[in-house]
Amino acid sequence: MQLRVTFVAAARSSPLLAERFDDDRPLDQAGWEEVQHAAHDLVPLAAAELRYCSPTPRSRATGDALGYGPLVQLALRDCDMGRWRGLTLGEAMAREPESVDAWLAEPRATPHGGESLADFISRVGGWLDTRPADDNGRIVAVAEPSVIRAALVYALKAPPSTYWNLDVRPLSTTVVTGRTGRWNLRFEGAFPQTARG
Repeated sequence: MQLRVTFVAAARSSPLLAERFDDDRPLDQAGWEEVQHAAHDLVPLAAAELRYCSPTPRSRATGDALGYGPLVQLALRDCDMGRWRGLTLGEAMAREPESVDAWLAEPRATPHGGESLADFISRVGGWLDTRPADDNGRIVAVAEPSVIRAALVYALKAPPSTYWNLDVRPLSTTVVTGRTGRWNLRFEGAFPQTARG
C-alpha cells in the first residue's frame, strides 16, 4: 500500500521579508497573479482522490482558485507562535533577541509560549501518517511553506534543525510517496501530474 502526497505551497500574501508568524492575511495581488500564471500546470492535480488544505486564507484561496475544492485540515495549520503571532522574524528579534536565538537553536524551545518546532514537525507528520492508505492513492494538499518544510523533515526522518535549511517557494510542488512511517521524497523531471506511477 503506497500513497502519493503532492504538497502545493500556497501563493503568497506578502513579500518574503514581510512574512509574519501565523500569517492569516488573504492572497495579495501578486499572489493572485502567480496562481493564474501557474494554474495551467497545477490544475490537473485536482484529479487526486483526496484534496486538502491548511486553514489559512491564502491556502484555502489557492486551493479554490486551482479548482481543488480542498477540505480544511486543522493539523496542517502553521506552527503556533504564541505571543509572536503576527510579527515578522525581525520584529520578534528586535523585541526578544535572546528568546529568538533560543528558539532557533533548540527544537524543543517555546520561548514565545506557543508550539515548539519539534512538536510542529510531529503534528504535521502525524497528519501524513494518518492519511487513508488506499493502494496508489493520490492526495494533494495546499499548505503554507512552513507546513511543507515540517512534512519533509518528518518524511526524511531528518534532525529538526534541517527545517531551517529547506526553502519552499510559493506554488512549488513537493511529492512524498510511501505509507505510515516510511516516506520518500520524490523528484520528478516535470510537474507531478504528468509523471507516471
